[in-house]
Amino acid sequence: MTDTRANIHVPNPDAPTPLEAARLTGGARPEDIESLRMQAAVYVYEVPVRVWHWVNALAITVLIVTGYLIGSPPPTVEISEATNQFVFGYIRFAHFAAAMVMTVAFIARIYWAFVGNRHARQLFYIPFWRLRWWKELIFEARWYAFLEKEPKKYIGHNPLAHFAMFFFITLGMTFMIFTGFALYAEGAGQGSIYDQLFGWVIGLAGNTQRLHTLHHLGMWAIALFAVIHIYAAIREDIMSRQSMITTIISGWRTFKDDRVE
Repeated sequence: MTDTRANIHVPNPDAPTPLEAARLTGGARPEDIESLRMQAAVYVYEVPVRVWHWVNALAITVLIVTGYLIGSPPPTVEISEATNQFVFGYIRFAHFAAAMVMTVAFIARIYWAFVGNRHARQLFYIPFWRLRWWKELIFEARWYAFLEKEPKKYIGHNPLAHFAMFFFITLGMTFMIFTGFALYAEGAGQGSIYDQLFGWVIGLAGNTQRLHTLHHLGMWAIALFAVIHIYAAIREDIMSRQSMITTIISGWRTFKDDRVE
C-alpha cells in the first residue's frame, strides 16, 4: 500500500509508531492513534512555525554579527571627516532593527502556541514531572555522544532538543529581549516607553555596564547553541533515519523505515 500524498511506503499498521514519542514530547489524543499508525509522514510544523523559524534564524544571525561588532567596534579606516562616517551607526541600526523583528516574531510565536497544533506548544514548556521524559533525555544525550547504537524517533523535538530549545530559545531569547531593551532604554532616555517598560531591568543588574556584560554573554550562549543546533540537525537527518532539515521546510516528518520508538 502506498501513501500517494507523500509518495512513500506506508509501514505495517502493527509496527511500532511515533505515538509514544509524540505523547512524551507533545501529547497525543486517543483518537490520534489509528491515524498515526497509518502514516509514514506526519505533519508537524505548521506554516507560521516554519516562517517564524527562518525569520528568527535570520534575525539572530544579524544580531550576533552586529552585537559582536558593537562589543568590539571595528577601527575607522576611511580618511575623511568624522561627520561623513556612519559605519557604526549602520551597525547599531541593523542591530536594533533585527531586535525589533525578533521581538515581534517571538510575540507572534507565543500567540501561535495557543492556536496552533500541539507541536507549536512544545517550545514553551518541558514536562519535568514525567520520569519517562528524563529517561528519554538521558538516552538522547548518550545517542549524541555515540554511546547508543540505535536512534529513537520522535514526531516533534526529541527530549534533549526539547530541553535545549526551551532554555536557549524560550528563556534565552526572553532574557536577551529584556536586557536588550533595557540597554536601549538608556539611550532613549528616562520617561521613554522603553524606560517605562524595561528600565527596571537595569536596577536588577545593578548598573548598565554589568547589564552590557550579561547581554554579551547571552549572545555567546545563543551563538554556541546555534552551532550545536545546526550540527545536530544535520547529524540526525543522516543517522536517525528520519527527516529533520526538510521537516522545518515542508512541515512533514518522514521516517525512513519501520523502526520507530
